[in-house]
Amino acid sequence: MSSFIAGLPKAELHVHHVGSASPRIVSELAERHPGTVPSDPALLKDFFAFRDFAHFIEVYLAVVDLVRTPEDVRYLTYEIGRELAEGQAVRYAELTCTPYTSVLPDDPDRGMPIEAYTEAIEDARVAAERDFGLVLRWIYDIPGESGLPAADATLRFALDHAPEGLVAFGLGGPEIGVPRGQFVPHFAAARAAGLHSVPHAGETTGPETIWTSLRDLGAERIGHGTSAAADPALLAYLAENRIPLEVCPSSNVATRAVASLAEHPLPVFVEAGVVVTINSDDPPMFGTTLNREYEIAADLLGLDEAGVAELARAGVGASFAPDDVKVRLVGEIDGYVGAGV
Repeated sequence: MSSFIAGLPKAELHVHHVGSASPRIVSELAERHPGTVPSDPALLKDFFAFRDFAHFIEVYLAVVDLVRTPEDVRYLTYEIGRELAEGQAVRYAELTCTPYTSVLPDDPDRGMPIEAYTEAIEDARVAAERDFGLVLRWIYDIPGESGLPAADATLRFALDHAPEGLVAFGLGGPEIGVPRGQFVPHFAAARAAGLHSVPHAGETTGPETIWTSLRDLGAERIGHGTSAAADPALLAYLAENRIPLEVCPSSNVATRAVASLAEHPLPVFVEAGVVVTINSDDPPMFGTTLNREYEIAADLLGLDEAGVAELARAGVGASFAPDDVKVRLVGEIDGYVGAGV
């Protein structure tokens, strides 16, 4: 099964830009900007050992601080593309970017112009497709812990400086103490501009956060949605309306959103008829890969190779890829399965 999954063409829909920086990439960035993050890859495992979600955010922001120049952004993005394509057979990815933490509009001496940020990710996107055959698209993400100023800035970046690959508008960071309702105007404006709505919800809070995201933010997919398992009416709504959950099992354990993989609600979602996609979130920080997340899902759901391939098709179907890309990717999956690899 591991060999089958490793070669299976896949889409990745819930993966963070900075959070995808592998030890190799972090080491290079830490060499460029010496400070609190160790540059020795051997020490990064301990650095990435999270106590809880709050500690994860602390460590994540320390890595964010290493991405200081347009050259850093371009290097990070291109190398993420390399690792997704070459190591995991990812053919399409929607990378969640948080431009606010690189542009730093309230601290221009430390930040970079949004124009430079946009040029860097777009240059890397074009190069990654040319060199690795990976189609990249962007989700611009409000860092919830930074409040309304960050939301205002992220919306401005999305509307006034939109990169060509931008497809969606998101909301991440801590959920506790960050009510989703305050971002209603931002999501309304983004949706009016044609962007899809993909907030995180129900990872470390209850089902009501998911309901709020659906009702008030127009969510078309839910990032994590772990607590939906506690609300049968919500599960029925998600299933009936074909609203996918972006499931990230290892992440949920690492951040203590669930106690163990054995207790993960993925089987509950599938039994309720909810569309699920399998994703890696911040894979190097959680000691995982998309391949490993598929292995976990196969184990939790008792899937054979045909069932795992169906998960891959679900990822393509739930994506915001152009129709021709979706057709091509499903064809690749079918061809891979048909070849009996």
